[in-house]
Amino acid sequence: MSVESQKLKAAIIDEIKEKLEKAQSAVIIDYMTGKDEKTGEVKGVTVEEATAMRKQLRDANVDYSVYKNTLIAKAIEGTKYEGLKDVLSGPSALAVSYDDAIAPARVLAGVMKQMNKMNFKAGVVEGILYDEKGCKALASIPSRNELIAKFMGSIQSPVGKMVRTFQAIADSKAE
Repeated sequence: MSVESQKLKAAIIDEIKEKLEKAQSAVIIDYMTGKDEKTGEVKGVTVEEATAMRKQLRDANVDYSVYKNTLIAKAIEGTKYEGLKDVLSGPSALAVSYDDAIAPARVLAGVMKQMNKMNFKAGVVEGILYDEKGCKALASIPSRNELIAKFMGSIQSPVGKMVRTFQAIADSKAE
């Protein structure tokens, strides 16, 4: 192995480490699990599908990259993401979120549903390792903004009813 090749690999490992140090969560997916219905041949994500998926992930502030499994494995040694080592075989992609811990699972679950070509392998959210089923369960949790909106709606509803009741009382006394 050439010195340049070693330097490149070290730089990629450092890049992965840097992303994971800042991240709230990381999810590993298999992006090649679709099958052609006619031939039964395994098909990956098309360029158009990958572009659309990357746009959705960017919009959710999720960093999505494909790295060699060996480089990911070296980058996660000794970190809270080390549990992901067991799923690093075959085609793997890494989705990392810095703001919303559930965003990678939520966005990727939506994409997977549309394309039927990928599967979760595992994920680590705020230091806790989740398997494929756990990632799917996390994906069903509403976003922070959705939860806040639901909470505000539940607070606003009784207050609105009370205001309307007082107004009705005031209107009936005025008559």
